[in-house]
Formats: sequence, C-alpha cells, structure tokens
Amino acid sequence: MALKKGRAWKFGKDIDTDVIIAARYLNTSNPKELARHVMEDSDIPDFALKVKENDIIIADENFGCGSSREHAPIAIKASGVQAVLAKSFARIFYRNAFNMGLAIYEVAETDKIDTSDELEIDARNGIIKNLTKNQTYTFKPIPPFMQELVEAGGLIQYAQKEMGL
Repeated sequence: MALKKGRAWKFGKDIDTDVIIAARYLNTSNPKELARHVMEDSDIPDFALKVKENDIIIADENFGCGSSREHAPIAIKASGVQAVLAKSFARIFYRNAFNMGLAIYEVAETDKIDTSDELEIDARNGIIKNLTKNQTYTFKPIPPFMQELVEAGGLIQYAQKEMGL
C-alpha cells in the first residue's frame, strides 16, 4: 500500500452502523447511493457533501457497533474515504470492512487527531504522520493477507484475482 495523504474527520465513540448508514437507506446496495447518505445521522450531518477522495475517518472506541450490515463499510469506502482509524472496532464491522476492501486501523492516539488535520498513513510499517501537528503515531500493521484484501478491493475481487478471473 502506497503512502496516502488525507484530511481527518473526527467522530466520537460507539459510532454504530445505523449512524454510518441509516436503515432507511438499506433498500439499495448501490455504493454511490449509499455514499450520498454516509454519516448523515452523525454529529457531522453534511459529511457526505464535504468528504473528499482519500479523506480519513477518525474515531474513538467501538466504531461500527450495532447491526452486522455490510452496507456500512461499503458506504464509507464509496464516499472516497481511504481508511478509518479508531481505538477499537466492533468485531463484525472489522471483518466486514476487510471483506469490502475498506482499510481500518486500530490506533491508540486518535484523541490527538482533530478534524481537518492532514495525515499520511504508512500501512505497511504502522506509522501515521500528522502533518498538521508534526506528530507521529504508531499502530500494529494488519497482517499481509488483510492488506492484500484491501489492495484488491475486497474479498470477492481478491478471490477473482486468485482464480484468474
């Protein structure tokens, strides 16, 4: 995974899947339509209108709790977000994110990052540089196989690639 820079969007703890993408939008699986409503019920209701390609979601503990809907990581990824950094993730969201090709990283120092901070993520080495504050944070890199899932775009794309399809 190449180094990518992005702007931070800060959310709190216990961000559940209904906040990420409300149940009223689950009648579609179209990623672009889901992206139009991502984080609509959060404390940044206009997030979907302002988020840009390669931006990064920052959160506290238990990001993605609630129901097991795959729509949540799909909506985040389709919005252009390159990664989610949180102190911890709900277990089912963690697995769904990788299956859908969304990079997520457990980072203890998310409380040091603010909305609009410019970040650079080195996923292979587990390093985040906060270019705005001239700070560096570390995290345990995800296993190589999980990195391959993200690079391929998700589990289905990875399997297709492995099968030569």
